[in-house]
Amino acid sequence: MSESVRLAKRLAADLSCSRGDAERYIEGGWVAVDGKTVEEPGARVSPGQTVALLPGAKLEDIKPVTILVHKPAGTYADNEPGSALDLIIPKNLMPGDRSGRRYLKRMFNGLKLVTPLERAASGLVVYTQEYAVSRKLMEEGRLVEQEYVAQVTGKLSEADLARLQRGMAFEGRAATPMKVSWQNETHLRFALKTPLPGFIEYVCDTAGLQLQQLRRIRIGRLPLAGMAVGQWRYRLDYERF
Repeated sequence: MSESVRLAKRLAADLSCSRGDAERYIEGGWVAVDGKTVEEPGARVSPGQTVALLPGAKLEDIKPVTILVHKPAGTYADNEPGSALDLIIPKNLMPGDRSGRRYLKRMFNGLKLVTPLERAASGLVVYTQEYAVSRKLMEEGRLVEQEYVAQVTGKLSEADLARLQRGMAFEGRAATPMKVSWQNETHLRFALKTPLPGFIEYVCDTAGLQLQQLRRIRIGRLPLAGMAVGQWRYRLDYERF
């Protein structure tokens, strides 16, 4: 009985191409085994199985991705199973996505969360493979403004509002000014440079307000707008944080 071989080896032989090109076809999602797409170059195939390139197959460099997710309240934002990472599946892609990207398994290689958010909060979180984005949002994160909407109960005097706008020290960070305004009678809008988790709840409590819900609606220049809870999309090439 003939032994199975690696898919990349089989494809390279069938196409008379290099092993490297065969791996690029496979990782690019262009190869089917018995009619089913396989993206692992090391997958084993037997001589009796049919290996074929899919229509439109081409060799291309696959760019690293940055993914924006609308995290539901109660879901962890981290890199572990059971977190917002699990929402990044084809059926949850925001309708009308204009990135032109194809959903590939390799986009999860090295994908990591770069914008922590409390489990109880909802809103925008970012996962990325891109070094420049990771550096911008983590190493230089304190320079990036974020915007939140907080549903609160309680009363806030003009003096207390002005006090909030001056900022508050929190867990070793010095107080820095922030924009705080009423969106309506029950919702406060905060715009501030990358707060530590728990900061907004702390300032609300200090001001005598009870935080009911918290939602992050913007990170830098990129808004949450257009994404329903649980949906995700790719960052477009021209978009900058």
